[in-house]
Amino acid sequence: MTINKTVLLTLLAVSLLQASPSYAKSVPLTPVTTVYVDDHPLQLVAQPLLLDGTTLVPMRQLFEAQGAKLSWDGPGKTVKATKNDTVLTYRIGERAAILNGNTLSLNVPGQIVEGNTMIPLRFVSEALGSTVKWDALARTIRIVSRNDLFTTVLSRVNLRNEPDSSGASPSLRLIPAGEKVHVIREVNALWLQVRTKDNLTGYISAKPKYSDYTSPSLAEQQGDELIAYGEKFLGTPYEFGAATGQTSTFDCSSFVGEVFRHTLSIDLPRASYDQAKEGKKVGLNELRKGDLLFFSARGLEIGHVAIYAGNNKLLHTFSKERGVHFDTFDEKWQKRFVTARRLF
Repeated sequence: MTINKTVLLTLLAVSLLQASPSYAKSVPLTPVTTVYVDDHPLQLVAQPLLLDGTTLVPMRQLFEAQGAKLSWDGPGKTVKATKNDTVLTYRIGERAAILNGNTLSLNVPGQIVEGNTMIPLRFVSEALGSTVKWDALARTIRIVSRNDLFTTVLSRVNLRNEPDSSGASPSLRLIPAGEKVHVIREVNALWLQVRTKDNLTGYISAKPKYSDYTSPSLAEQQGDELIAYGEKFLGTPYEFGAATGQTSTFDCSSFVGEVFRHTLSIDLPRASYDQAKEGKKVGLNELRKGDLLFFSARGLEIGHVAIYAGNNKLLHTFSKERGVHFDTFDEKWQKRFVTARRLF
């Protein structure tokens, strides 16, 4: 570090400490124990804060740990952060920031508390192109700031301007199979925000057929999405050998096929014993929402399939009296259990 850079950093630190509060209020400590940036713990000058579900951390450390250069306007309480071709400008206390000329909204504004300038961690990190993940068990936040292109596109997919597959969201370009992208964040169960090798930022489908990207949080969201769609058919009549391509009746495997095809674009074989060959085997102690459970039935080793719905529940159909319904994965079903398979 040169003398000039040292002086600049010192002046910046002093200006931040001397800035007067613009949105200060009593804020409780967040349950976050540690913040990691690229697997290195971030040494914070003040504890993370939690406000309306948003974690705030000291501004300068958050920016610099992710490779951004700062300029600070003390009287205007405005910070300008530059990283490669990304420029973020923000005035403490406001609910909007400017990213490369575009206005973005903040759920919670930055603020100055006890002399420390605090700013929303997720908003800043994602604006700089990082990925943010919350580890609930360890109560830690992990920020991945590297711009590595480590996610492989498996089937050509449109890079869209918005997370929307309708004509309202134009395609920026088609990403061919085999090309690698950097996942910036998980938008929801069905969309990922990514950066391409030619530095375009946009959205691609999060469905497993399009890329090899996986994470526990995405799997949980996709499991919720599967069950939510399946629930729409509660009470739909059972019909053995029900025709595919219609949703007025189901048997166990046609119901599973419809749910996975519609929600995640996963095409499954028609019969349950063939579906049991898909994906990978998982143990009962590993089950998560969206896994498939297979059972003996009608004298067959595998003659029935159900979707695991979490909390020891099954979503399936086999009864003309009940149609599509939830069941408890109790001793009756455990005695007939054969295998469980994971498809995403």
